[in-house]
Amino acid sequence: MSNENEGGLFSCPVMCWIIGALLGLATYLILSGRFGMSMVVSLIAALVVLVVVAMLLGRLFCRAAVSTHGHTARHDHDIAATRQSVVAADSSGAMVSGVPEVVSKTTSVGAAADSASKAQSAEAEEKPAAKPAAKVASKPAAKKPATKAAKKAATKPARKPVAKDGKPEMLTGARDGGADDLKQIKGVGPKMEIMLNKMGVYHFDQVSGWRAKEVKWVDDNLEGFKGRVSRDEWVKQAKILAKGGKTEFSKKVAKGDVYAKNKK
Repeated sequence: MSNENEGGLFSCPVMCWIIGALLGLATYLILSGRFGMSMVVSLIAALVVLVVVAMLLGRLFCRAAVSTHGHTARHDHDIAATRQSVVAADSSGAMVSGVPEVVSKTTSVGAAADSASKAQSAEAEEKPAAKPAAKVASKPAAKKPATKAAKKAATKPARKPVAKDGKPEMLTGARDGGADDLKQIKGVGPKMEIMLNKMGVYHFDQVSGWRAKEVKWVDDNLEGFKGRVSRDEWVKQAKILAKGGKTEFSKKVAKGDVYAKNKK
């Protein structure tokens, strides 16, 4: 079949010219018979159609067939050469070109690399298991520093709850060092200071610690001066004085600008 396709009657170029001749004949018959053209004109047109069609078909199909056949022939040649090399290797035990030796060396090197990588991976799997244990054992538990609030809570004793009637805690006498000058609180004069001492109030920190219910009790129990504690903000002033600070009124008292005039 291949010989017939290459140079026989049914080769690709011959078939292209046969098809062109048939189309040229059809063109001649149509032009001379159907359209009534002269024989010379019809013949020329038929020849043009024959040549054009044959050349176009040859370019489109015959070259593709030749290239395909060439590739097939090369492929068959490569297969035949491979078969011969395999037969030669079986008979002699080694290829003349030395390709099997290279393949065998490459295979051995690859096997060695695989074994080495497996050994490294096995070591890597064993090592991480030991490292975390060492880290955990070496690091002691972190101790959080105590906060300022916790230290203050530990040093300061808990305050007593407010009494049911609201009366603040009173003292039977002044502490060591003597009573504070309560007259430095605005709204506390000499008479008021005597009254507070009789009630059991001698120090600024007592007044600064009064809560709302206790302020109300003192306001209600100051004879002739009810409401004076909250109106003059004694607690606010006492907090400053208890810490060693000064208010505008206490500065005037220290200078003698307040009660010295009253004495005159």
